[in-house]
Amino acid sequence: MFDLGWTELLVIGVVALIVVGPKDLPVLFRNVGRFVGKAKGMAREFSSAMNEAADQSGISDVQKGLKAATNPVGSAMDGLNKAASELKSSIDPTKFDPESETGKLAAERAEDAKKIQASTARAAAERKAREAEAALAKADAAEAALAEQPAPPTAEDDAKT
Repeated sequence: MFDLGWTELLVIGVVALIVVGPKDLPVLFRNVGRFVGKAKGMAREFSSAMNEAADQSGISDVQKGLKAATNPVGSAMDGLNKAASELKSSIDPTKFDPESETGKLAAERAEDAKKIQASTARAAAERKAREAEAALAKADAAEAALAEQPAPPTAEDDAKT
């Protein structure tokens, strides 16, 4: 708020101690604290009243419009996400009559979706298994290459020669 550092506060405290005196200094600080508290309360009340008035007058709608104008891609994506979620919630296969043509198609599509998910999961599991086998084969080859290398000479070998 006032951007006061410790040195400024120390100078203010020393001046207040000299001007007011040590006996009345706690009373002064108490009164200053009450005044600051009342000022903050009034500012908070004023801010909430202004926000409430803005909400009642429709400023929030204008604010949304301005945000949409300044960021058209973001607002378009928000609209697209909202439409997609509404569409997703409206296309529930359990909401259709199972005897109607739409209900039959919805059930068939739901069954096809489950099959696709199952085959995708199976393919992912098989791919992971192949990757694990390849990694194991690489590790075995590296171990075999290490085993074929001659051992480095030791101190005993140097003493023999």
